Amino acid sequence: MKKLILLAIIGLGIISCTTQKSTTMNDLPSEWKHTTNIYEVNIRQYTPEGTFRAFEKEMPRLKDMGVKTLWFMPITPIAQKNKKGPLGSQYAAQDYTAINPEFGTMEDFKHMVDEAHKMGFKVIIDWVANHTGWDHVWTKTNPDFYLKDPKTNDFQIASGMDDIIELDYSNPKMRLAMIDAMKFWVRETNIDGFRCDLAAWVEVDFWQQARPEVEKLKPLFWLGEFDELDNPDYGKVFDASYIWNWMHKTKGYNDGKASFDDLKNLLSRYSAIGDGSMRAWFTSNHDENTWNGTEYEKYGVLAKPLAVFSVTWNGVPLIYNGQELPLKTKRLEFFEKDPIPWTGNNELHGFYKTLLNLKSDNPALRGGDPAAKTQILKTSADDKVLAYVRKNGKDEVLVVLNFSKENVSFTIGDENVSGAFRNVFSGPVKDFSQDKSFYLPVGGYAVMEK
Repeated sequence: MKKLILLAIIGLGIISCTTQKSTTMNDLPSEWKHTTNIYEVNIRQYTPEGTFRAFEKEMPRLKDMGVKTLWFMPITPIAQKNKKGPLGSQYAAQDYTAINPEFGTMEDFKHMVDEAHKMGFKVIIDWVANHTGWDHVWTKTNPDFYLKDPKTNDFQIASGMDDIIELDYSNPKMRLAMIDAMKFWVRETNIDGFRCDLAAWVEVDFWQQARPEVEKLKPLFWLGEFDELDNPDYGKVFDASYIWNWMHKTKGYNDGKASFDDLKNLLSRYSAIGDGSMRAWFTSNHDENTWNGTEYEKYGVLAKPLAVFSVTWNGVPLIYNGQELPLKTKRLEFFEKDPIPWTGNNELHGFYKTLLNLKSDNPALRGGDPAAKTQILKTSADDKVLAYVRKNGKDEVLVVLNFSKENVSFTIGDENVSGAFRNVFSGPVKDFSQDKSFYLPVGGYAVMEK
């Protein structure tokens, strides 16, 4: 009898372990990264309070909008020596394993992460590995962790930005300390990954060393600030990367300095990279908004078509906080308090909700999945319109974007499109066996699913 009871207990244990493992496996970034999107959060400017607790109150709205992954700009204390402006740069760290008191306490951050997880969000934090601020704790405990300027015999300023100093990646102890600091946030706060600032300014072999070590704690999602066309080796380490070339080329196109063929050729180059990694497509982020202008300042009437593109092309969409408002001409200050001017009426909430939910729910829009194929279509206005279809088995999404600065009437006669599609924004169904014509006004777009 005892033996039977023991066998029953063991059997239950096996079932329990199997269930737990299955749940964990389904939660791995290797799966959810294909359907996620990333929403960048600037805690300092998000609310008048500028705290984690205040941001928590905004999470239900973001969940309703379809946001899946929250990326928090640096949350560590800011160095005070040589700081810029009254509050300093969040990218000039004073301590890699502490919380910026401007935002709250460590317990506040843990509480916010826990609440985010309960609501279904993933959480990644900004990691600034290339440099620290002048009075980082390491400058006192381990000055050998830094590069020295032979002219001044002091710490080496990082690339002309005089509030930060460069770390020495030839020092094995420094590397291990950096990895331990990254582990701290995974172990203590249960985050789901990192957005790595200026990733290509750090030797690629550090990331090759760091990722498997940190992931001994749990599998993570890694977004790197680099363009894989320029730094292909880094693409072998990171799950997703930036599209700097596309960002500059689309602005050049809007300014009349690049052709439509230039854009298509660039897309071909990105597609040729393959699906071993993903591109993070965006029209704005904290740097662009502050220093180079909002998406409306940079792209004009192309802002919304490019936003549609960013969510529906192969990869992962990245949205900067306030784009749902939208921040048409508002550039957020970087070194001082400058809250997002929320009005209570986010004009583009529904726009992003429709797109983000489609991205997450429709298998045809899975990013970095070889099963989801992308085909640029032939139209009667190929010099003005970007049309493409994404297919995954029986699922299809058709996207048509007006990239010109005039109204366009055209037809799609491409054999890669057939049957009936429903417009996800307005509802009407178009049957291509009967009607292949389109009309798009300036700034117009159509997104349709089969």
